[in-house]
Amino acid sequence: MAAAGVHSPAADAEYLAAHVLGVDRMRLALVPMVTADQLEEFRKLVARRAERVPLQHLTGTAAMGEIDLAVGPGVFIPRPETELLFAWALARLEVLGHEHQPVVVDLCTGSGALALAIAHARPDAQVHAVELDSEALAWARRNALQLADEGDTPIDLHHGDVTDPALLERLSGKVDIVVSNPPYIPESAVLDPEVADHDPHRALFGGPDGLSVIRPMIPNITRLLRPGGAVAIEHDDTNGSGVAALLTAAGYTAVLEHPDLAGKPRFVVAHRGTEL
Repeated sequence: MAAAGVHSPAADAEYLAAHVLGVDRMRLALVPMVTADQLEEFRKLVARRAERVPLQHLTGTAAMGEIDLAVGPGVFIPRPETELLFAWALARLEVLGHEHQPVVVDLCTGSGALALAIAHARPDAQVHAVELDSEALAWARRNALQLADEGDTPIDLHHGDVTDPALLERLSGKVDIVVSNPPYIPESAVLDPEVADHDPHRALFGGPDGLSVIRPMIPNITRLLRPGGAVAIEHDDTNGSGVAALLTAAGYTAVLEHPDLAGKPRFVVAHRGTEL
C-alpha cells in the first residue's frame, strides 16, 4: 500500500486481502489462487485505504475481547488500547467472585464494545450501556441483537446523557463496576485523517481540556457505585493526572493510573470507599 501516512500499510493490506478472501489473516499463505474479481475488489479497497478511510470502515468490523463488532460511519471505532481497560474489568469481576450477579455499567458505550465484550466474557453479569448519540446507539443495538442471537447474555441499552443527574436512578448504589471510554480529546488536538474525518466529533472531543464530559460524569458514577465498587475511565494521554485528581477530590480511594500499549497514560481506576 503506497499511501504516505498510513501507519501500518503492510498489515492493513493483509487484513483487506483476508477480508476479500473470507479467511483469517494468518491463513493468507494457504490460499492457492484468487479470482480476477477478488483482485479487483482488493485493489479498490487498497485505494480507499490509501485515501485514509479507516480499515474498520472497509472491513465493516472491529474487535474487542473475543467479539467482533459491526462499525461504520456514525460510530467511534474501538481502539486496541481499550482492550486493557476491558482486561481490568474482567480481572475486577474475578475479584468479586461468582457469589452474586455482578452489575456493570458502560457509560458512552458507542458501538457497545466494552459492554458487549464484558457480557460475552461474563454471561452471569447484568450489563447496562448508555449512549447519547442516536447513530451510535443504532450501531450498539445492531451489535447487541447480533450477539444475543448468537447466545450471549443480552445487555440493557439506554439512550441517555451520562452527565444527567437522573441517569439510571434505579441502579443507584447497586453497581459493582463502571467503565467508560468517553469523549476526551482536547479540542486543540491535531488528529490523523482516519480519526478527524471519519470518527464522529461528538465521540472524540471533551472540551478545551478534554474533561468536559468526564468532570460532570463523576458524580453520577459515585451515585451509581455501591460501597467498594470500582470505576475505570479512559482519557487522553495528557490527562491521566487530571482524571486521577478529579476522582481523588470526589473521595475515591486506590486511585491508580494505567498506561496503554505504547506506555502512555490511558485510563484511571479508582474505588468508592474501601477497596475489596
